[in-house]
Amino acid sequence: MKILYLLIPLSLVLLGLAVWAFFWAVKNDQFDDLEGPAHRILFDEDENDLPPEERQRRQQARERKTTTAADDDASHNDSDTR
Repeated sequence: MKILYLLIPLSLVLLGLAVWAFFWAVKNDQFDDLEGPAHRILFDEDENDLPPEERQRRQQARERKTTTAADDDASHNDSDTR
């Protein structure tokens, strides 16, 4: 029975800490975007999250890679036929 004199105040302190942590999280905008992080782990690089300049730069880099790869394949095929 004496343990209740310790457990009840301890549980009230823990409840107070939990309520304080909840209001702190709400005040500091921790609950603004609940779905974003969950979707972000599914996709490594989402083009829609990038600024337009970065999106354009990556698109140009991709185009250069495919052009270079096609040129390399063509040069290998030419050397094989000689």
